[in-house]
Amino acid sequence: MTFPVVGMVGGGQLARMTHEAGIPLGIRFKLLSDTPQDSAAQVVSEVVVGDYRDLDTLRDFARGCDVITFDHEHVPTEHLRALEADGIPVRPGPDALVHAQDKGVMRARLDAIGVPCPRHRIVADPADVAAFAAEGEGFPVVLKTVRGGYDGKGVWVVDSAEEAAEPFRAGVPVLAEEKVDYVRELAANVVRSPHGQAVAYPVVESRQVAGVCDTVIAPAPDLDEALALKAEEMALTIAKELGVVGHLAVELFQTRDGRILVNELAMRPHNSGHWTQDGAITSQFANHVRAVLDLPLGDPRPRAPWTVMVNVLGGDYPDMYSAYLHCMARDPQLKIHMYGKDVKPGRKVGHVNTYGDDLDDVLERARHAAGYLRGTITE
Repeated sequence: MTFPVVGMVGGGQLARMTHEAGIPLGIRFKLLSDTPQDSAAQVVSEVVVGDYRDLDTLRDFARGCDVITFDHEHVPTEHLRALEADGIPVRPGPDALVHAQDKGVMRARLDAIGVPCPRHRIVADPADVAAFAAEGEGFPVVLKTVRGGYDGKGVWVVDSAEEAAEPFRAGVPVLAEEKVDYVRELAANVVRSPHGQAVAYPVVESRQVAGVCDTVIAPAPDLDEALALKAEEMALTIAKELGVVGHLAVELFQTRDGRILVNELAMRPHNSGHWTQDGAITSQFANHVRAVLDLPLGDPRPRAPWTVMVNVLGGDYPDMYSAYLHCMARDPQLKIHMYGKDVKPGRKVGHVNTYGDDLDDVLERARHAAGYLRGTITE
C-alpha cells in the first residue's frame, strides 16, 4: 500500500507538531523550509530548502506531493491558484486562505455572512483615522496592516491622529477598528474536511501578555453554555461559508455586555489549540492531517475536565534541558513540548500542558513548569 505524501509549506513548530501527528498513521511528509535549522526541518526526513514566495520553487516542491498544506498563511495567493491550476490539491485553498492573509478581505466577508465583528473600515491616512474615531466613540483606535501581522506585530493602539502615522509607512492598506471593551479573549477551534464533515473543540480562554499568547484554559472557565454554543456555531459557519479545509482558529472577544466578536482568523493549527495534544481525544494536529487528506475526522472531546497550556518563552536561562529533572519529578503528569529552537528572550521555544479535575491546581502546575523552564522560578 502506498501512503500519501503531505507537502507542508513552512518549517516552524506547527509543521513539526503536525508531522508528529502523522507518524502513527504512516503519512509521509515533505517540507519546504526556509533553512535546514528550522523547527520542523530537524525532524522531517524529506526537506527542501527554498523560498515559498518563488512560484518555480513551489512547483518543484509540489511534485510528488498528494496535497499541499501550510504552517503559515504567507504564500502569495496567486501562487496557490497556479498550483491548483497544475492539478495539485491545496488545503486550505486560496479562496479560503485569503481571508486569513488579508484582514480587509476577512472583515468584508464576515460582514457579508452576518458574523459580528468590531466596527471597522479601511483608512487612507492619519486624518482618515481621526474621522473613523469621530464616527464612533473617539480614540483610542486599533490600527492593523491588512497583511503580514502576527503575535501583536502589525498592530497599533493609537490615542490620536498624530500617533497614527507609523502603520502607513509599510505601504500596505491599513484597517481601523474600534478598541473593544472586552472582559477576555476566547478562541473557537474547528476542523473541516473537503466533503464537509466538521468537528468543534471546546471554546477556550486565551490570555495574552504583550500581544503574545501566554496561557490557554480549556474549556473557558465560567462561560455561559449558550454563549459557548454560539461561538462554536459561529466558527463552524465561517469554516463552511469560506470553504475552509483543515483547522480553523477563530479568535474572539467576549465583551462586557455579553456579546462575542471575531478578532482574527487562522487557517492552520493554532496556539490556542496546543492543549489538544494531551487534553483531547484527537489533537488539532491529527485532525488537520485527517482533514487535508479527506479522512474521517477524530473525536474532539476533552479527556479531562480541565487542560491548561502555557507557552515557554526564552529568557536569560538557555539551558532548559537541565530543568527537566525538577519539572518531571515534581509533576509526573506534566507534558513538555519543545520546538528545537535557539533560546532568545521573548521567543516561543515550547509549551507545557497539564490536565486534571481542579482548575487552580492545573493552572499552578502549568505556570510553575513554564516558569522553571524559563528560569523565572528557581524552586
